[in-house]
Amino acid sequence: MELQIEDSELVRDYISGDEKALEILIHRHNQRITSFIYSKVLDRDITEDIFQDTFIKVIKTLKKGNYSEEGKFLPWVMRIAHNLIIDHFRKNKRMPMFEGNEDFNIFSVIGDDKLNAEKQLIKDQIDTDLRELIEELPDDQKEVLIMRIYKDMSFKEISENTGVSINTALGRMRYALINIRKIIEKHNIVLTN
Repeated sequence: MELQIEDSELVRDYISGDEKALEILIHRHNQRITSFIYSKVLDRDITEDIFQDTFIKVIKTLKKGNYSEEGKFLPWVMRIAHNLIIDHFRKNKRMPMFEGNEDFNIFSVIGDDKLNAEKQLIKDQIDTDLRELIEELPDDQKEVLIMRIYKDMSFKEISENTGVSINTALGRMRYALINIRKIIEKHNIVLTN
């Protein structure tokens, strides 16, 4: 039985010029990355495009020597894929959103598939406002919120992907929600009709 070579060693081999090493990495993680992308976009062609774009970005980053996440290859690639998924939704103005606090349910506003023109304008504004609110968060809080809400990851998975304890991940999520509420109050943003 052949011993499995660590991802970090394959990354080093690829950077040193061994093209086969990247092939092994792609083959090793293909199913998980493809499933993740498909779970968000629900379209095989778009999934394949985003998968290819992900590895083009991986190759460019490795060739430039900008990769420094020793031993965390898969989470790094998943982050790239996730960012490309967000870019895809932004380009197509279909950014998936999440439920707010107990007092407000975003899906009560956007649940109807056949929105009239007024409701569509309101929905578009809410989508834009929520994206801007998330962008104002500190990076560590934004990262946890995106992993939890958009990637539907458990706090255990978030902990493993970010290298922090589960309690730290929970704390960051809590502060992200508190900070979003503060930003809403500070800017008098109305997220309902």
